[in-house]
Amino acid sequence: MDDLAAPANPPLRPPPLAPLAPADVRRIIAGVMLAMLLGAIDQTIVATALPTIGNDLGDLVHLPWVVTAYLLSGTAVTPLYGKLADIVGRRKVVLTAIAIFVAASVLSALARSMWLLIFARFLQGLGGGGLIALGQTVIGDVVAPRERARYQAYFAGVFVTSSIAGPVLGGFFAEHLHWSFIFWINLPLGALAFFITNDVLKRLPRHERRHRIDYIGAVLMVAATVTLLLALSWGGDAYPWRSAQVIGLLFASAVAWALFVVRLLTAAEPFVPLSVMFHPVVAAATASNFFIIGTSVALTIYIPIYLQAVLHLSASQSGLALLPFAVSSVVGAQISGRMMLTVMHYKRAPVIGVAVAIVATAVLAATCASLSLWQTEVLLAIIGISFGTIFPVTTVSVQNAVEPHQLGTTTATYNFFRSLGSAIFVAVLGAVFIGGLGVGGQSIVSLDALIAAAAREGTAVGPVFQYVFGTAAITLTAGYLCLLAMKEVPLRGR
Repeated sequence: MDDLAAPANPPLRPPPLAPLAPADVRRIIAGVMLAMLLGAIDQTIVATALPTIGNDLGDLVHLPWVVTAYLLSGTAVTPLYGKLADIVGRRKVVLTAIAIFVAASVLSALARSMWLLIFARFLQGLGGGGLIALGQTVIGDVVAPRERARYQAYFAGVFVTSSIAGPVLGGFFAEHLHWSFIFWINLPLGALAFFITNDVLKRLPRHERRHRIDYIGAVLMVAATVTLLLALSWGGDAYPWRSAQVIGLLFASAVAWALFVVRLLTAAEPFVPLSVMFHPVVAAATASNFFIIGTSVALTIYIPIYLQAVLHLSASQSGLALLPFAVSSVVGAQISGRMMLTVMHYKRAPVIGVAVAIVATAVLAATCASLSLWQTEVLLAIIGISFGTIFPVTTVSVQNAVEPHQLGTTTATYNFFRSLGSAIFVAVLGAVFIGGLGVGGQSIVSLDALIAAAAREGTAVGPVFQYVFGTAAITLTAGYLCLLAMKEVPLRGR
């Protein structure tokens, strides 16, 4: 395969294309947003249907792997999609990802055993993992950086829609139809996304070059990611954190990451180019998202638990109570995106916003044991709108900092570390939560059982969240320092 490379990596010279009309741009954006929604919603739609799936397939023990398998494969292959998009073009890779996703959805819907469903979800992640990063890459091809921020705010809306609509649809299908409909619905949506993007993506500007695929680097990165995520998903659940299984996986991950770094430094054309990996803007923006977005995702997991365990809301009520946090993040993204269109120092919005988020999270940590519902909602709205300000700025800054032929690799690497941060900080806050309750090593099957186990240990649940939210404030501070280090590069115009 190494003979694919040309020493100077000359750009391919496709026939020149006519400029994209506004209608074409809108169709491209609609198509990639639908594709992104496919990948995002399948991370959430399964959650509320899991009990029904477990009962129907007769296996409750391995049920968490229905979610974990999708996240594992989806996170691991994200950088590979970006590299391939830079080599063979966006259209082929986008359509391949959609096709894999839809085919695996059919296999998931037809599964009649838990292990077959887990395998199908792993395949589904192989398709879904590329959809989000590829969508952002395509927008980078057709919209100038100065105007791109407004569309990044729309992408934030995609994630909010998936986080709200996913659990609702999953519960509805499981209760009133059949759980397989959560996968069958991907067929019409996937077909629509495929046919919308198939034609218009032919008109994308072409930036691909001849590259050598660093297969060794790709395998090392996937191995390092999978072993780390396995350790984080099993630690404190299937096995104690100090067990040989978890420690062994963490050690294997550390070795694979070390070998991956060595490969980056020695390969003629590494899997992730050094010019991307160590670019000051890309590195700082990626690191800030690793901490800030990772913490944001982790909070969306533990805030509903806080609402149910401390404020005594039901599961559905806690989902509704999370709306101020979710909706306000879109508002924050819109504000930040609009500012990027008009102001020179576009970093000011997230610098102010994340600082406010840190303060509000610290206040939540200090007072969470005694807050009323409306006070909690106000704090969540403040935190959400503050989080939202970072979405468009870091994404556009990363894409603005690199050459067009590196856009796919850079965007995918950026999204990879954001997903990795989410997995890590969900595990970190979970370890703080379980450790604070003092119920580690016990078999916990529901929130009620968790509260009962804590009561047996003589532990009040409310004060434990002081440590959970306090830890979140600390990780946000680390991300804030990375954001401050990110250089403001003037945004390119049309």
